[in-house]
Amino acid sequence: MSPPSPPSPPAPRPRVDGGRLLAVSDLHVGIADNRPLADRLRPTSDEDWLIVAGDVAEQADEVARALEVLAGRFAHVVWTPGNHELWTVDKDPVQLRGQARYEHLVRICREIGVTSPEDPYPRWEGTDGPVAIAPVFLLYDYTFRVPGTSTKEESLERAHEAGVVCTDEYLLHADPYPSRDAWCRARVALTERRLAAHDSDVPLVIAGHWPLVREPTSVMWYPEFAQWCGTELTADWHRRFNVAAVVYGHLHIPRTTWYDGVRFEEVSIGYPREWRKRGHPRGLLRQILPYDGTAEAPAVPDGSE
Repeated sequence: MSPPSPPSPPAPRPRVDGGRLLAVSDLHVGIADNRPLADRLRPTSDEDWLIVAGDVAEQADEVARALEVLAGRFAHVVWTPGNHELWTVDKDPVQLRGQARYEHLVRICREIGVTSPEDPYPRWEGTDGPVAIAPVFLLYDYTFRVPGTSTKEESLERAHEAGVVCTDEYLLHADPYPSRDAWCRARVALTERRLAAHDSDVPLVIAGHWPLVREPTSVMWYPEFAQWCGTELTADWHRRFNVAAVVYGHLHIPRTTWYDGVRFEEVSIGYPREWRKRGHPRGLLRQILPYDGTAEAPAVPDGSE
């Protein structure tokens, strides 16, 4: 299916020295206790940019309101959907499913000047040179299977036996694709072509909701949940492309890790029971660039995103 075709959002304001590239994910503003946290997301400079890596809310109007507020505060906002934005819940007046729901959210972003995965990669001018911000929408294909299983069906059966089943199985529809994994494969192919066509002289900050590699899921309390956390198809992207950093969320385990010399930043806020336990030792917003070399903070693993 062809991508949505409304006009692209207004060009972001160019950065001047002093601005930062910041990131956050998993705001979950539909939860009352998370709304005050979202209201605290503010720039320290008129030139700060913000990446929002998915799971803003479940209802389309709540997603729109939150992104519009952030777009009014930051010099530019870049968004990519998480699984929660793609859920079709009964209480949402917007009952679109699958691709149609995603296209609706892209149209909202274009109306309020927020970059989505369907738009040209905006260029952020840093003190060490420019980077391109690549928001990616990829989903998952059940290839992060439960250890000891060899098929999607066997892995899902193991998850059901353990009582660890993602709500996506009931609320995230893939229409018009036959399955979520088929939609994932289509998104991976489309995104891979775009990344390959990008000027390799300009480093990328790849920002998506699901991690590009499986390794971050190894610390989850519930290994059965990993199958809803990404795809093996992207395992080498941080090596194949000129990547300055990878930003993701979904796992609710905010931390910095390194794979093959590339920095991966998990930037989620998560649910109240999670952030009350671990706090916000590095703040609500993670500074992606300029990289400040912040030491890794302890993370409390969870597996019930």
